[in-house]
Amino acid sequence: MALWDKLVSELIDIIQWLDDSNDTLLYRFPRYNNEIKYNAKLIVREGQMAVFINEGQIADVFGPGTYTLTTRNLPVLATLKGWKYGFESPFKAEVYFCSTRQFTNLKWGTPGPCTMRDPEFGAVRVTAFGIYALKIKDPSLFIREIAGTDGNFSTEEIQENLKGKIGTRIKEVMPELQIPVVDLESKVVTLGEILKERIAPAFEGFGIALTEVQVQDVGLPEEVEQAIDKAGAMRAIGNMQTFTQYETASAIKDAANNPGGLAAAGAGVGIGLGMGGQMAGAMGGMLNGQTQHQTVQAGVAPPPLPSQLHLFVALNGQQAGPFDLHRLQQLIQSGQVTRETLVWQQGMAAWAAAGSLAELAPLFDSAPPPLTTT
Repeated sequence: MALWDKLVSELIDIIQWLDDSNDTLLYRFPRYNNEIKYNAKLIVREGQMAVFINEGQIADVFGPGTYTLTTRNLPVLATLKGWKYGFESPFKAEVYFCSTRQFTNLKWGTPGPCTMRDPEFGAVRVTAFGIYALKIKDPSLFIREIAGTDGNFSTEEIQENLKGKIGTRIKEVMPELQIPVVDLESKVVTLGEILKERIAPAFEGFGIALTEVQVQDVGLPEEVEQAIDKAGAMRAIGNMQTFTQYETASAIKDAANNPGGLAAAGAGVGIGLGMGGQMAGAMGGMLNGQTQHQTVQAGVAPPPLPSQLHLFVALNGQQAGPFDLHRLQQLIQSGQVTRETLVWQQGMAAWAAAGSLAELAPLFDSAPPPLTTT
């Protein structure tokens, strides 16, 4: 009787998985040498699925619920065992529990920079990184293709493989979108949606559903970031000549307040007495500018603008020039150059609309309106 009690105690009568981890995808119930008792209880909780495997072959799959194990609800296993008339003796089978909940905050990144052709900066090397989320969609397929006989399979074991798939695919997607690099960060949601659409079929081949892809940041080369910063600074400054005159006047004021006066300030920057002459010329230009402004307020036409400015102009999709102010005035009056026409001169970080240059504002103000036909 004692021997029978010992044998009965070795029979498994409750099969369940209490998951206390946050990264386990697959867990094998520890049967060891014990056998599963006939009429044993199988408990599958929400967010789980149970897979029975007999001699390496997947038999039955159970979703959430409580089951009494008989031939009635083990049809495939009963067929494999050849239990034509039911069974009452213990049986052996491996039971794997799969977690079907979402696993979030898994990280991905491009394995290296991807080269894009940008209309403003030319060929640019860009990187990106973010997070993604997944869940097991088909437990049988996941066991066959990924986990195999691993009795405790976690996200860490598959994350490197999946991260590489996302990072490699985004290197294909980003150039195809043809989004200017300065606009990439404003399109991260679109990038994530496209990535999910492109990569999801490959994940499904492993029995996994890709539920979300987020692009959190896009990295640009340092020289491109500097060029963007310079372009923004130039637009903020506006009229470069006026800004230079203001800076020169400030330098003269600071030099006058120093004990050493102007000579000490000149020696400090290594230009000696020559700086005084340059500052004087700059101040003369400032006074001249003020005189012109006063003349305009009095209603008298100002003298012609100096012609030292030379600009390149984008005409019919091609670079033309450089043109001086006189020629630019002719092009504006003929309608060939408008406020939206792109122009560039030495010292500018990028092409800009002609209407954004303060030097050209008087030319546009004096240009006649376009002819209208009735």
